[in-house]
Amino acid sequence: MLQSALRTSLSFHRSSVSSCIRSQTFRRFLSQESRTKIQAAVTEHPVVLFMKGTPEQPMCGFSRGVVKILSAFDIPPEKFKTYNVLEDLELRTGIKEFSEWPTIPQLYVNGEFVGGSDIALSMFQSGELETLLEQHGVIPKSSES
Repeated sequence: MLQSALRTSLSFHRSSVSSCIRSQTFRRFLSQESRTKIQAAVTEHPVVLFMKGTPEQPMCGFSRGVVKILSAFDIPPEKFKTYNVLEDLELRTGIKEFSEWPTIPQLYVNGEFVGGSDIALSMFQSGELETLLEQHGVIPKSSES
């Protein structure tokens, strides 16, 4: 019941922020070419993280936090890809419009936007992130490990 309430609360929070971002004031109109590249990137691997820096050298505390959370699951390297948005201005601005989420890092699982560092932390603490990764075959189910 608590997980359900948390999930509802997180969904409401995400949609509230998204609706604010959709206003013309914040949109910069991502080109179709950039949209296609980002879509390919988020579906290339089961787990994709757009972050500032690299997992070995995060350039912000929020990116570092999500990397630490994900490292707790021992995700196989072939199922996990990161993109350093500091190396590509188009990606840095484009990913925010693509997801309709204003901050980085951004976590995707099986091509679906999960959220930023706050949502990843909440899902990790509640066990919901582990369940999501298990459901998508990213990590083995707890009973199998």
